[in-house]
Amino acid sequence: MIIAGFILLAIGAADLVRQFAPRRWIGYLATTVVLLLLGSVSDALLPMIAALVAGAVWIWCMPDHRPSPAGFWPAVLLALVVVGAVIWTGERADAGLIGQIWHLRSPFGEVSFDLAMLVFGLAAFLLESANLVVRAALDGEHTWRPIDSARADTAVQASAAQASAVQASVASAASAVDSAATETETPAPVAHIAEPTTAPDPRAGFKGGRLIGPLERMLVLILTLAAAYPILAAMLAAKGIVRFPEISRDGETGARAEYFLVGSLVSWVIALGAAFLVWWSAHS
Repeated sequence: MIIAGFILLAIGAADLVRQFAPRRWIGYLATTVVLLLLGSVSDALLPMIAALVAGAVWIWCMPDHRPSPAGFWPAVLLALVVVGAVIWTGERADAGLIGQIWHLRSPFGEVSFDLAMLVFGLAAFLLESANLVVRAALDGEHTWRPIDSARADTAVQASAAQASAVQASVASAASAVDSAATETETPAPVAHIAEPTTAPDPRAGFKGGRLIGPLERMLVLILTLAAAYPILAAMLAAKGIVRFPEISRDGETGARAEYFLVGSLVSWVIALGAAFLVWWSAHS
């Protein structure tokens, strides 16, 4: 269990650092030192070193400024490793130096250090790392493309031809205005050149996704663990109702609906999977 918590904590902390730290290497160094100290005082230095290696591999496999070179597979491999570590390795009997002073109670009973690290790791992963997983799923499905490449090229060529025709008409109108300038002082209206239109991007309407996603996943995790299923269902239904007017305007291609469904389902699966891991660890 402790290896799963440390891996998730290292990955989540690394993704948070590269999003908010002005100088990433300072944030990476500070995070590494803190995590190594945590592994030392909890008698789990080797699992923490393995977690830091997993975090470094994750950063390479899941970049935040370009599509993932490995696609969606790093997230699948991480899920298998974490679930396997939680199911087949139980809670440790001794948590080292910090275990001697660790006492944390909750409404569900005593919370061990290993279980707390798993919860903290899952929470850190749900904040920013899950956004990268959702983005990798969307990039793999290309759900943001409202029209195919052939139709896009045709639309761009038609727009360019229309722009050339308008430019020619503007040039002839300008010559006519010059010849008539001595007869009248009234300026002739100048036609505006129509710029080529490009295919709309459905992602442009999702400006708050990087904030809404983490909040939504944390709520799903908390409500699922609290067995507040009616509130959870109402929240998920409310999201669909809020997005319905925007999705309904995309009846021709369905790109916005696909984008919404794929992103939401992947996000919900991650949050529900996190809740399952916490429940399994607490009852095993």
